[in-house]
Amino acid sequence: MSRLEKLQEMLAEDPADTFLQYAIAMEHKSAGNVEDSERGFRKLTGLSPPYVPAFFMLGQLLAGEDRIEESRAVLREGIGQARSQNEHHAAGEMSEFLATLGRLGE
Repeated sequence: MSRLEKLQEMLAEDPADTFLQYAIAMEHKSAGNVEDSERGFRKLTGLSPPYVPAFFMLGQLLAGEDRIEESRAVLREGIGQARSQNEHHAAGEMSEFLATLGRLGE
């Protein structure tokens, strides 16, 4: 059984587990399954409250696909969500990555 299959089995037992959902999206990202990874990250960013780490990973995924404007928008939203959830380290990481996208776009 693959790591992805194990994670999916665990998620079937606890469908609301955001960390497992995130881990599955990361597995898809690692395997190059962009659509599945994007779908997973977007689901997590749409939760209430959103799962903050998913914004950073989604931003990186989109940037890697040359979808820079989408990446910037996701990162800006993620920074706001991180700040509202007092996750200042995550906000800082996303801000730094966003700054590199600005330089790449110039």
